[in-house]
Amino acid sequence: MRHQLFATKPLSQLLEEMKGEDRLRRVLGPIQLTSLGVGAIIGAGIFVATGAAARNVAGPALMLSYVVAGVTCIFAALCYAEFASMVPVAGSAYTYAYATLGELFAWIIGWDLILEYAVGSATVANGWSGYFQSVLTKFGIHLPAALAGPPIIYDTTAGHFVQTAGIVNLPAILIVALVTAVLVKGIQESAGFNTTMVFLKVTVVLFVILVGAFYINPANWSPFAPYGMSGLSFFGQPLMGQVNGGGQPVGMLAGAAIIFFAYIGFDSVSTHAEEAKNPTRDVPIGIIASLLLCTVLYIAVVAVLTGMVRYDQLSVDAGVSDAFKQAGLPWAEFIIAAAGVAGITSVLLVLMLSAPRVFLAMARDGMVPPRFFGDVHPRFRTPWKSTILIGVFVATMTGFLPIDALLHLANIGTLFAFLIVCAAVLIMRRTNPDAKRPFRAPLYPGVPILGILSCLMLMFSLPVENWYRLIAWMVLGLVIYFSYSYKRSHLRLQRETAPAQAGGARRR
Repeated sequence: MRHQLFATKPLSQLLEEMKGEDRLRRVLGPIQLTSLGVGAIIGAGIFVATGAAARNVAGPALMLSYVVAGVTCIFAALCYAEFASMVPVAGSAYTYAYATLGELFAWIIGWDLILEYAVGSATVANGWSGYFQSVLTKFGIHLPAALAGPPIIYDTTAGHFVQTAGIVNLPAILIVALVTAVLVKGIQESAGFNTTMVFLKVTVVLFVILVGAFYINPANWSPFAPYGMSGLSFFGQPLMGQVNGGGQPVGMLAGAAIIFFAYIGFDSVSTHAEEAKNPTRDVPIGIIASLLLCTVLYIAVVAVLTGMVRYDQLSVDAGVSDAFKQAGLPWAEFIIAAAGVAGITSVLLVLMLSAPRVFLAMARDGMVPPRFFGDVHPRFRTPWKSTILIGVFVATMTGFLPIDALLHLANIGTLFAFLIVCAAVLIMRRTNPDAKRPFRAPLYPGVPILGILSCLMLMFSLPVENWYRLIAWMVLGLVIYFSYSYKRSHLRLQRETAPAQAGGARRR
């Protein structure tokens, strides 16, 4: 049993499987892949989270928080790019873990990616609903309270759930249904829709930076780090720096752990390697280009935001649009709110696009039922059944549950995935040193080691309850693995039939 748990899938087998007929359509070039990465990254993180994080956690030093989170992502991105160029198939970190760490770790990371994309999608859909309702308000349209939000929310101040006047978050459910329909239709249509949304929101982000720069008062950047430059914790226990009234660390490093959600999604580019025209070249370009572009935009927006309005006067709900309102530019508020709707739509599309492709890779290995999760539509060439299932799951969560309580769960799940990929590069370089690597992570072994350490630092700085939720999700995954996947693993069945076939050949 132990041998099976840590059995790895040969790299040669992965490359051979790429030649099968049941493949996804290769239609994505480097610009579309980069656009998917930008579409996944720029959204609620830049339009919503910046105000709350600057005001309550880091102050103007949030600029450096984005640098720390961005550098952590760059380490992981370089490792992702190396694997994506070696094994350009669907599955992302799941596939990489199967080739290096073994079947059990592959299952764990695949299950973790489903958590990241599903919870991230539900959280983003919830943010989309808020921005959409704010746009409707500009036209004097107000949804009934029963249809405007979930029946309960999580009160972070009181530390418990609170009942609301809502019954269902109808706008969130409707946008999830619309995105699901687009995704079932096809990857080319999805990428085209995403490119349009990305162009719109990047244009508005540049508008925020260029126009807002004329209203910066450098005095607002003082003090630069009102909460300090640290904020480290270990399983919820503060180690260094200040804490807030609830005992949670605050400071520049604490801000990096909290706003890490803003970067969730760049890794989704690697899940589309099977749909790239030239994956060994285009996927690394898409991953690295989208991450670098978004990091620069994030830092510039925070600099403008905290320069326009003193950090302790920023809005925690819509920091960017409110900053322009306080600067005497209320007309810009509508533009930014509308861009927020478009920006968050593209994030939702890319996250929901990624989860079914992880299921597809797992189905091909027998880890989940292949007749359902591995079914590719004969006309659209998309994993349509799992796409619809993910849509129903996300719609249920965002429509009825207090998604804000699960926000950091997406953070810790993503960091865990990044850590595994960085570790896998170290292992693969030793176990398969002669494998063809069109792209190699530079400064080896420094990049993967620094990636592991920086991911651990941010993971340990998250609230401890997120560790409990992650462990609970992993326990559920292990129950599924040992009750279904272990017995039906294609790799296990191949290993069992090989000796029998060899024995039959010798008898003949």
